[in-house]
Amino acid sequence: MLRFIALAAAAALAAPAAWAQDSIKIAILGPMAFAQGENHWAGAELARDEINKAGGISVAGKKKQIELVRVDTNEIQSVTDATNAMERAITRDKADFVIGGFRSEAVLAMQEVAMDNKKLFLGVGAADAKLGANVEKDYNRYKYWFRVLPLNSPDLGKTIFTVLGSIAGQIRTSLDKETPKVAILAEKVLWTQAIVAAAQANLPKMKMEVVGLWQPSPTATDVTAELAAIERAGADIVFTALSGPVGIVVGRQMGERNLKAIAFGINVEAQKDGFWQATAAKGNFVATLDTYSEVELTPKTVAFVKAFKARFHKAPTYTAATYDAITLLKESIEKAGSADPDKLVPVLEQTSSVGTAAHLEFTKTHDPVWGIGKSSGIAVQWQDGEKVPFWPPQVKGMKAFKLPGARQAKAEPAK
Repeated sequence: MLRFIALAAAAALAAPAAWAQDSIKIAILGPMAFAQGENHWAGAELARDEINKAGGISVAGKKKQIELVRVDTNEIQSVTDATNAMERAITRDKADFVIGGFRSEAVLAMQEVAMDNKKLFLGVGAADAKLGANVEKDYNRYKYWFRVLPLNSPDLGKTIFTVLGSIAGQIRTSLDKETPKVAILAEKVLWTQAIVAAAQANLPKMKMEVVGLWQPSPTATDVTAELAAIERAGADIVFTALSGPVGIVVGRQMGERNLKAIAFGINVEAQKDGFWQATAAKGNFVATLDTYSEVELTPKTVAFVKAFKARFHKAPTYTAATYDAITLLKESIEKAGSADPDKLVPVLEQTSSVGTAAHLEFTKTHDPVWGIGKSSGIAVQWQDGEKVPFWPPQVKGMKAFKLPGARQAKAEPAK
């Protein structure tokens, strides 16, 4: 009897280990108390459930289920918390792979922990170019890092300036201003540095006048002083680089001041469905780069957005591209016939994967290849409570961009 009990106890202890061997454990890291982390987790859940329902990931002929671990990095508040969270995910939770991250300063620290442990880290959230530059600088150490989304800061700049050039052309035509004036409003954080420098260097070459630079905190609750100065400077465009809650404040207070300048750039808060309500319906005409809308950016975009809305009752923001990261991981593991990171790296380097947000290929710095038809994102504008996609114009489903106070030309949606 005692021998039977001992055997039963041993079997019970062995069961979790055996189960773990039949699964692939993926840690999803993000600021889970904020929308960015919520979308990290939601995109990952959707991918996990779809893949597991279809049988899981085939590793050398053996099917394995995906097991997710939700890891709150608190990185908006603390880089140290983020580093500790990555340590826990690897050492305590025994994650096979790590996906996510948001604030560049935190992700740079998290990257070091992942590389120390030779863990494949698929970034979904941070834009700072140094993350990819590390790969080129010390390949053997940093080769396990790949950025799925967003583009790095310089490539984000390419998209921004392309769209900004189009907006400036509309201002020249509609408002009869040959040299539009631009105010730069960017958070004073790491990821905006390259974008600000590029704007200061390139906008004059694009026949636009930079009238000043204002840099509030990502969590600022009042930008009255900045907007008053921008208004006095006669800006036609407020070029934004905002990822924190200050994006809501900017939209609301621009509306309260009835500022005629058009806001465009990056405003992560303006990507969210709740932006209109958060600005008390005063965020009209605010425009931003975005990732998801019901437009045919790739053959998978519309179906993903509809499935996300049906399950979570809101549209996805860009950090929901954890869905693409997990799908890419599945494709790579099945192609390599292994979950060994050293065998996956060369497969990922040669990837050409159609995701929900982009047609993903990687550069030598393990960044997404930039370009319309590759990774570029979209641009959207808030118009009377609706978030309207307007760029790239050749993508089916795009609509017209509007200027405040200008007579609008009637434009047909792209075919």
